[in-house]
Amino acid sequence: MTKNTLIIWKNKHFSELSAQEWYDIGKIRMEVFIIEQNCIYLDLDNKDLDAIHIYGEQNGEIVAYTRLLAPNVTYPEVSIGRVVVAQKCRGIKLGDLLLEKTLDIANQKYGRVPIKISAQEHLKGFYQKHGFKVVTESYLEDGIPHVGMLRN
Repeated sequence: MTKNTLIIWKNKHFSELSAQEWYDIGKIRMEVFIIEQNCIYLDLDNKDLDAIHIYGEQNGEIVAYTRLLAPNVTYPEVSIGRVVVAQKCRGIKLGDLLLEKTLDIANQKYGRVPIKISAQEHLKGFYQKHGFKVVTESYLEDGIPHVGMLRN
């Protein structure tokens, strides 16, 4: 995968996803969060059912993904989660583009409202450059250090 190859961005409510799209989303999430990070946890948490799923495809393969959750699903605020970039596509700023797309969609859907996330602690600098600020102490989530972050 190269940065010169076109990324096609899509965003769909769960009810709009085809079986193939949902399968491909599950695959990238499992590859990174369960296999690569060696973290055994239940990825399917029922929040996907009401989420907007935002993803980038390159040559027909999902290479970047996140989900957008309405207020009062995870937090009182809108939230973003399951932010993932395929390992072979890292280092080309695809994560920045994914987060920018997600924030744009959040603004279109909910207006300019606060957005809260639970970020892996080693990625807090990445989120800070997108306007998020640390609002909690470090805590373990599924055995991985995280921090709560808020973007006003």
